[in-house]
Amino acid sequence: MLRCADGSLYTGIATDLERRVAQHNGETFGGARYTRGRRPVKVVYEQACDSRSEASIREAAIKKLNKQQKLLLLKTPMHGSVPN
Repeated sequence: MLRCADGSLYTGIATDLERRVAQHNGETFGGARYTRGRRPVKVVYEQACDSRSEASIREAAIKKLNKQQKLLLLKTPMHGSVPN
């Protein structure tokens, strides 16, 4: 999960997190349209999954959460949260 410069949260999946964040920040080609106008972005939550299918399921579950629930998730030290 990324925190955008405007304070919004963006959730996605990636096989190479460093590369994907560079794309979202405009350092390399690619990145989501959503993050282009909200740079810079910073990783605030990451969770490793065993397969792309598992990652997609987890992404969908996180996207269903409201912002308050996502903020609570960020405060949970398990699941690979990154300090804000």
